Amino acid sequence: MASIQKRGKTYQYTISRRINGVQKPIRKGGFRSGKEAATAAKEIELQLVKGLNPVLKPVIFADYFEQWIELYKVPKVSKITLEHYKYSLRAVKDFFKDTPMQNIRRPDYQKFLNWFGSTRAKETLAKVNGHIKSCVDDALEDQIVHLNFTRKAELNWTVPAKKEADKFLNYQDEERLMEKIWSKRDLGIGYSLLLLAAVSGMRFEELVGLTRSDFDFNKGTIRINKTWDIKNINHGVLDQQRTNNQYEPFKSVT
Repeated sequence: MASIQKRGKTYQYTISRRINGVQKPIRKGGFRSGKEAATAAKEIELQLVKGLNPVLKPVIFADYFEQWIELYKVPKVSKITLEHYKYSLRAVKDFFKDTPMQNIRRPDYQKFLNWFGSTRAKETLAKVNGHIKSCVDDALEDQIVHLNFTRKAELNWTVPAKKEADKFLNYQDEERLMEKIWSKRDLGIGYSLLLLAAVSGMRFEELVGLTRSDFDFNKGTIRINKTWDIKNINHGVLDQQRTNNQYEPFKSVT
């Protein structure tokens, strides 16, 4: 049973607690009234009855999310995927700022999703929500929070997804594009890279990561075993891949 004490102009609660036979009471003050202190104490007592560890020290949501990314994602995800998590982190910082996780409720999180989705497409919103939900699930396991404020959240977005027809060139458009690029191939290496991308399907970072030794003109193959990391703080570095892939883009060039 909690006891309420008045200390100056504010109130404090004290909850008796014994850990391994040793008295370790829980105290917290600064409440404006005895009723407010009693309500807060009752919530802590309820957590103790449920076997939960009451968290008295506020944990900033953005800080916890950043530490969670560093601990669980940095060691195993690719650099590109890590950028997606950092994108989600920036959104959390922009909206929640210094809000403790313990103070966030489901309506607060729904407001965040509505705000973020007001200028985003469904895919982006769903990805950010997935990142945050995974983080909050771990916070529940760590008993940092006792309420999953992401549960039953609704995804509302305003930017429509691209139609499938808008994502790809049709055959006629591709033919016209290839003819245009081919006519400009002598104007710079960039046009040669565009041609190579069109016929091989190589990604941009693979294209710009190619070196002279990757081309075998006798066999008509190109070795794809590294990428150019354009997001590196050193303005791009070669990132060696684990496997050596061989690709034969064309039989001959005329």
